[in-house]
Amino acid sequence: MTRLEAGDAAPDFTLPDADGGEVSLSSLRGKRVILYFYPAAMTPGCTKQACDFRDSLDSLAAAGVTVLGVSPDKPEKLRKFVERDNLTFPLLSDTSKEVLQAYGAYGEKKLYGKTTVGVIRSTFVIDPDGKIEKAMYNVKATGHVERLRKELGL
Repeated sequence: MTRLEAGDAAPDFTLPDADGGEVSLSSLRGKRVILYFYPAAMTPGCTKQACDFRDSLDSLAAAGVTVLGVSPDKPEKLRKFVERDNLTFPLLSDTSKEVLQAYGAYGEKKLYGKTTVGVIRSTFVIDPDGKIEKAMYNVKATGHVERLRKELGL
């Protein structure tokens, strides 16, 4: 499995969002992007993480940062997640898992002591030129956004 590192080019993608529109990473050139991958919409950890991003969105946006969340869920499920939790940033659907794999965010992981295959909770900060500024794998949902904000000086 490929793991991205700081300085690598961020793999480009175009994915459907919760509303059926499409979002391309290349359309965000010139902006700093936080791209995070999570296992499943509406699960406790993923809800906590999404709500933390939602609650920090104003200050992130003020610092010129765009947030995108990606999971293998279908757009219909993402729409329910957005509505249920009043999420105010794009959630993208990667049902083929191609983007997850391109970022090294899908593969073997340990879950409760067992090795499984699935989404590896990961976050990437992409600079305005489309390069990886920070690659974080196996992040914890709780406290992650606050830690990320501190590391980025926001």
